Formats: sequence, C-alpha cells, structure tokens
Amino acid sequence: MKTKKPLINYLVLFSGILSVAFYLLHDIIGAANYPGYNWASQAVSDLTATDAPSFAIAGGLSHVYGIFSCLCCALLCILIQKTKKKTLRLGIYLFAIMNAISAIGYSLFPLSSAGYDGSAQTFIHVYIVTTAVVLLSIISLILMSVGAFKTEHKALCILAVAALVLMFVGAVGSGNVPKEIFGIFERFSTYSAVTFTAILGIYGFKELQ
Repeated sequence: MKTKKPLINYLVLFSGILSVAFYLLHDIIGAANYPGYNWASQAVSDLTATDAPSFAIAGGLSHVYGIFSCLCCALLCILIQKTKKKTLRLGIYLFAIMNAISAIGYSLFPLSSAGYDGSAQTFIHVYIVTTAVVLLSIISLILMSVGAFKTEHKALCILAVAALVLMFVGAVGSGNVPKEIFGIFERFSTYSAVTFTAILGIYGFKELQ
C-alpha cells in the first residue's frame, strides 16, 4: 500500500516546475514586448534592464520566478535535513543560497541599460551578483553530483553533471562566439541552473519524505 506524501513534497514539486514556467514566460513575453529584441544575440537580462520597453512585464514575471525558485529550494532544504547524505545536503544548501542571491541581487541591481554601460548598478549586476551566482552554481552542482554518486540517486548525479557542462559551454561560448549568437550560448548557462531547480523539485517530491 502506497503512503500518501506530505504536503511539503507537493509544494516543492509545483514550486520547482512553476519557477521554470515563469522564467520561460519572462523570456518569451518580455521579448514580445521589446521591439527589435533578438534573442539569438542579446542576453536574457537585457529584457529586465531599467530602460528596456519590456522592463515592467519581464521584471514582474522574473520576480515571480525568483519567489518560486527560492520557495522550492527552501522547502528542499527542510526535506533534505532528514538524510545523512552530507555532501548532497551541502550542495543543495549552496544551491538554495545561489537562488536567493540571484532573486534578491538581480531585483535590486538590474541592468541600467542593455549590455554593459559602466554604471555602478550594472557593475554590481555583472561583476558581483553574477560572479557570486556562477561560483555558487558551480560549487553546488559539483557537490550534488559527488554526493548523489555515492548514493542510489545516480540519475541526479548525471543531471547535475549535465547542468554543469551546459553551464560551462554557455560561459565559454558566450565569451568566444560571434555577437550574433551570443544570446544562444548565454541561455545555456541561465537555463541550466533554472531547469535544475525544477529537477530538484521533482527529486524532492519523489525521493524525500
């Protein structure tokens, strides 16, 4: 007889899925409200720049994404306390911190204009918030892949490694490819972390009680 899962398991699942949904919506709807926007050559963050025509709608959807991603990770941190997998647990804690820094940091310091304009606000966005988010993403994914590899959750290990590889491909590619396809590679980095939040939500629903 199957035992009924607690409410927290359903909340972690739906918050993870909704976080991806709203991030995708902020990208699609934001682009639709930004005349001349080229997703292949421009960064996602251009949509929420303070002088962008899509700032209000894309920024609002991005805030909702941040709420759901932080909620998913916070609930997962509660669930993971019951396991003795210390490396995996630490990885999830750091991933949760990364999501919190991303949600708060990018909301407080959006780009002041598309691209890098040299302002203090943009400097903080690009060099402080983004650096912290990238470093914590890399460290947390490594810890989760190592921690999951030592358990029966080999699938989570493979998915964490895949997310890490895509993140590196995006980071290296966006810095070396022609500007015409910069946006494509930049999305490898952003969507790998966003999608992995949903993966953790599914993991929390299926594996943790």
